[in-house]
Amino acid sequence: MNQPQVPAEQSQHRNELAILHDVAKALTSSLNLDSILQTIMEKVAAYFKPDTWSLLMTDDEHHELYFAIAVGEASDTLKSVRLKIGEGIAGWVAQHGEPLVVPDVTKDTRFTPRVDEVTQWKTKSILCVPLASKNRIFGVIQLINVDMTTFGRDQFMLLQALADYAAIAIDNARAVEKIQELTITDDCTGLYNARHLYNTIENEIHRSSRFSYEFSVLFLDLDRFKLVNDTYGHLVGSRLLYEIGVTVKSRLRLIDYAFRYGGDEFVVLLPQTSKHSAMVVARRLLDLLRNTRFHLGDGLDISVRASMGVSGYPDDAKNAHDLIRCADEMMYTIKNTTRDAIAVFGVGPTT
Repeated sequence: MNQPQVPAEQSQHRNELAILHDVAKALTSSLNLDSILQTIMEKVAAYFKPDTWSLLMTDDEHHELYFAIAVGEASDTLKSVRLKIGEGIAGWVAQHGEPLVVPDVTKDTRFTPRVDEVTQWKTKSILCVPLASKNRIFGVIQLINVDMTTFGRDQFMLLQALADYAAIAIDNARAVEKIQELTITDDCTGLYNARHLYNTIENEIHRSSRFSYEFSVLFLDLDRFKLVNDTYGHLVGSRLLYEIGVTVKSRLRLIDYAFRYGGDEFVVLLPQTSKHSAMVVARRLLDLLRNTRFHLGDGLDISVRASMGVSGYPDDAKNAHDLIRCADEMMYTIKNTTRDAIAVFGVGPTT
C-alpha cells in the first residue's frame, strides 16, 4: 500500500519547525555562546544553502564589524578583515538595524567589492539580517549567493527568527559574563578579588605542572597607607587604591593577573616567569611607585611606597595557599625592617 504523499509546502514547514526546535533546544540547554552560534549557523547553512556565509560581530570600541564565524575557501583570510559600521551591505545593516535582501549586488550602490577582492569570491546576491536585542545591534548574519528563485517571505521570516535566537544567545551570555565578573572583581580597584586569586593560582599550577612551566607570585603591601586614611579620609584612600591598581595593571603583560588581596595589599601573578624574572618586574613596580605622584583632585598629590615579597612555583610551594604564604612572609620581612624594598623566598632581601 502506498503511503500518502506529504505536500511539499507542508514538508517545508515541518523542516522549518524542526530547525527552530533544534535551535531553541540548544539555546535553553547550554550557556556556551560559541556552541549555540555554531548550531544556529549550521542550521542556516543547511537550509538556505548559500555559497558562503558568515556571522559578523560588532566591535563597539572601534565602530567596526569583524568576522566571528566564516565558512568558505577563504574563511581564514577573513579573520583579518574588518568593515566599518556603514560600509558595504553588512555595514549598512549593522548601522540601521534593518535586514537587506539584495538579489543583484551590481545594482545596489551600498555593496562594496573590498571583501571579494581579498577572498577572490564572486558575490552575486546577499542576504543580511541584524542580530538585535533591546535596541542594541550585536552583529549581522550574512549569506552569499543563495538561490533567490526559492527565497520568499517564509524563508525570510525563518532567517529573521534564527537571527533573533542568535541575538538572545549573545545577550544572555553577556549577562552571565557580567554577573561572573561582578563576583570576581573588587569594587574599589576594579582588579580581581581574593576569591578569584586562589582559583586562578590553582589553575596556573595545573597548567604549569602539565607543561613544566615556572610562575611567580608578588605580594605587595603599601607602606604607611593608614596615614593617608587618617590624614585625608577614606574616600581619598579609596581613590588612591583605585589609581594604584590601574597603574600596576598598566605595567603588566596581557597574560599577567593583578588582584586586590584586601585592605592595602595587592597580589600579582606572573605566569611562565621565573623568580629571577619576577624580581625584575618587582623592581620595576617599586620604581614606578617611587616615581609616581597620584593626582587625586583639589590640588592633592600623593606618593606611596611599598614592601614586596616574591615566591615561585614549583621551587617554593606547590599549592596556592603556600605560594601566597611564602610571598607574604617575604613581604613582612621587608615591612618589619626597611620598607620600600623586595624580599625573595629562599633568597631574602634584594637590592
